[in-house]
Parts: sequence; structure tokens; C-alpha cells
Amino acid sequence: MKKCKILGTEIAVTNMQEVVGIIEQQTESLRGKYICVSNVHTTVTAYEDAGYRAVQNGAAIALPDGKPLSVYSRKHGYADAQRVTGPDLMGELFARDNGLRHYFYGGTPETIEILQKKLPEEYPALQIAGMVSPPFRPLTKEEDERAIREMNDSGADIIWVGLGAPKQEIYMAEHQGMAHGVMIGVGAGFDYYAGTIRRAPMWMQKMSLEWLYRLMQDPKRLFKRYFVTNFKFLWLTRGMRK
Repeated sequence: MKKCKILGTEIAVTNMQEVVGIIEQQTESLRGKYICVSNVHTTVTAYEDAGYRAVQNGAAIALPDGKPLSVYSRKHGYADAQRVTGPDLMGELFARDNGLRHYFYGGTPETIEILQKKLPEEYPALQIAGMVSPPFRPLTKEEDERAIREMNDSGADIIWVGLGAPKQEIYMAEHQGMAHGVMIGVGAGFDYYAGTIRRAPMWMQKMSLEWLYRLMQDPKRLFKRYFVTNFKFLWLTRGMRK
């Protein structure tokens, strides 16, 4: 798979069909590894933090979840670069009758409770191996070991990690080789499918304005993440355009 380096992070040049195919056909070789769902926020954070940049680049794949990343790749010679969002990837794999077992790690207890009811109704082919909302605090060594053991005992092939960035990527990197499934960090993906957060209308997604829609829903918490970081991304990449 080709990669485009953006502010030091190696972002995959790919599309949804290719990613789904890789996950389904290369499940065994992906076990114990992790996939990052990267966007402007994670890319700028990685640019400013060498440790986090190593985490992003240590992934089996760093997907271009944020549209500005795929746009950047196209402007730099990768005409076939497309956006692959975490929520869309979840939906693609939920709907496929491929025998893969899914484990959900993250979210609030309320979100998990909703998912337990909604997902089986909306995706009859989806095989759920387990759902866990971990405490909103650092786990003890014993708690962490038990969580991984339960994850592995479930027989999960795909482990969706919804802890939010950068926490989820750091978690996946620290547990690389310990989890028996492939870990995929999906940020607010759990909330989208539970309906506790609404996704932006398609016209806003196509115009790279999904961040603005999220910001309007939770301005106090997300102002720095989206408004400041997005303008920082534009400033940092201004001299890198062809």
C-alpha cells in the first residue's frame, strides 16, 4: 500500500474497498497489530510530539479519516487517494457476512448499552464478541491484564477501540502483540452508531466541514481540537503544496 508523508505521519493512499479487502483477507497477519484512523488533529499532534508520531507510524495502516489528508495526498501526486472514515469502515464491516467477530472497547456505559440493543437489529450479520466500557481512569496492571484476557477469550477478530485520540492510539501501541485481534481506533464511532452524536450532512463531509459540524455540537470541548488545530494544519502545510 502506498503512503504519503504528511507532517511526518505516513498516511495510507487507499480507498474503502481496498481497506475492507485487506482486513477480511489478511485477518491472520493483522492479529496483534493496530490500525489508526488519522485526521488533521492526530496529524498535527504527531507533528508536535515525536512519541505520538512513532505511535501513528507504528500502525499497520494509518487511514485518511480526515478529508484534508486525502486532498493533500492527491495534490502531491497520489491521484487515487480517497478518504476512509472510521464510522464508514465500521458500517462496511458490520454489514458483511464474513464470519469475523467484533469486540467493542471504549465509550460510556450508556453508549455501550445502546449499542448492545441497536447493532444486532440494524446489522443482522454482525457477530458481536463483547462490549466493554472501561473506567475513565488509568487501569491498574491487574485490571489491564484482565481486560486483555477477556478480549482474547472472546475470540474477537476485530477490536474496535473508542477511547478518543490520542489515548486510543497510545493504548493500541502499548498492547500491540498482546491482543489477538486487529485493533482499530475509531474515536467517536461508538457515539455515532449509538446516536448520541450526529454525523455531519453529506454536503458538509464533501466540503471538509465535518469538523465544523462537530464543533457546533460541542464548542467548549472541541474548540482547540478543531478550530485551532485545523488552522495550524493549513499553516504548516502552506509551503508544501505543488
